[in-house]
Amino acid sequence: MANTRLTRAALVSAVLGAAAMASAQAGEMPASNVKGPKEKCYGVSKPGENDCAKTGAHGCATLGKIAFDGQEFQEVPKGSCEQMNGSLKPFDGVNPKIKG
Repeated sequence: MANTRLTRAALVSAVLGAAAMASAQAGEMPASNVKGPKEKCYGVSKPGENDCAKTGAHGCATLGKIAFDGQEFQEVPKGSCEQMNGSLKPFDGVNPKIKG
């Protein structure tokens, strides 16, 4: 009985640890978890990962369908957008700086 509890606890810990590592390796941080000053970064979001769109083409968060669309933005820590090859201003088309 004690071994069963220990095995279950180890399994739960392993699964949670693997999920945390995968999230950290992806280097992605949802805008809701970004602390401090933020900026809108256009052309960096994958489909369904946008925070909103300049054009009003849809109801906003998570509804973007085109990868790295220059009209969609994500809120990122201030000063990090250009490091991500994004733009602080919306632009037409898909971000040519990101290979996706």
